[in-house]
Amino acid sequence: MRYASITSRLADLGSGKWTLHVRARQLKASGADIIELTIGEPDLPPDPALLEECQRAMNAGRYRYSNGRGEPAVVAALTEKYRRRRSGVTKENILCFPGTQTALFAVMFGLAEAGDGVLVGDPLYATYEGVIRSTGAHPVFVPLNPQHGFHMQAEDLEKAVTPECRVLLLNTPHNPTGAVLTPEEIAAIGAVARRHDLWIVCDEVYEELVFDAAFASPFDNPDLAERTVVVSSISKSHAATGFRSGWAVGPAEFTERLLPISETMLFGQQPFIADMTAYALTHEIGTAKQMRESYSHRARLTIDGLAGVPGVSVLPPEAGMFALIDVSGTSLSGEAFAWALLEEEGVAVMPGSSFGDTARNFLRVSLTVPDDVIEEACRRIAALALRCTACRERRA
Repeated sequence: MRYASITSRLADLGSGKWTLHVRARQLKASGADIIELTIGEPDLPPDPALLEECQRAMNAGRYRYSNGRGEPAVVAALTEKYRRRRSGVTKENILCFPGTQTALFAVMFGLAEAGDGVLVGDPLYATYEGVIRSTGAHPVFVPLNPQHGFHMQAEDLEKAVTPECRVLLLNTPHNPTGAVLTPEEIAAIGAVARRHDLWIVCDEVYEELVFDAAFASPFDNPDLAERTVVVSSISKSHAATGFRSGWAVGPAEFTERLLPISETMLFGQQPFIADMTAYALTHEIGTAKQMRESYSHRARLTIDGLAGVPGVSVLPPEAGMFALIDVSGTSLSGEAFAWALLEEEGVAVMPGSSFGDTARNFLRVSLTVPDDVIEEACRRIAALALRCTACRERRA
């Protein structure tokens, strides 16, 4: 039988990147002592008020068809949220989707097609390449240098641009590195986008999990307003990953053109989840503050726990729920170290190669477990690193 070419383009870009995570789950299910530090699932539950609002809405009959753009209450809440960041935002700038991933998929389909190039930083979130290739476009990787804290540099972007490039996919705060772009860096990146007439699509799902730096966005820069689309959700900010409630915010002409794509995909968000989202966006909910404090503290525990361990070093994250560990000094790649760590020490982490070539010598560890688990994981990572470096020294 014949298949559409998209099935070939995405054949190796789905769950294959999560093979180690799947194996760890299998071992855990069989009774093995596994510390799981692979995925970004918040360890706090959603605030009870959100669950109550969701239940209230369902009991009130808010479970029927919606419209393509979004329920009025959540569209109004999003309009106000983004109007606080940049004047002139109206409901025509908003489209609602079930989660950031769906929003990003639809947005990319509205901006890129076969033969186009989409610029994206490397390392990159594991699904980005699949989203890009699903349109028929191809990724054009911009190396994010560890010496710059994995912050995209305008000069590196300029070097990467090719004539077929149409879109720049940004992610700030960044997954997997935790890097947060500054307003100055965004302005310099935006100048490159203007020079080459690029759209900027910015994934800002970690906006509310910035530790000490200040959050900045191309959306907030009036010079970039006509070419910037933001995608985000309440998944991380409100620990509501399973509710799948997200959005895209961009120029009115863009959202009008994208609306038929959205309606063709799914025609509307669930009204009871939209009501919960509107409540989340219009009330003071302390979940993000709690997570910021916890993840910042656990990042420090990871840094301290591996300080002085030969062969490894931790890159301090500026935001998010992950930390990157450089294991290049152990003589193993990130992939090899991650598998050895699972098999020999019972710690599951994501190899950096799941996020691109630039991170091939890194591990991504999740900070969404209790402090004592982080400390025990560091002891096990240190034990493997010591064995690796001892073996290297004997060979030398």
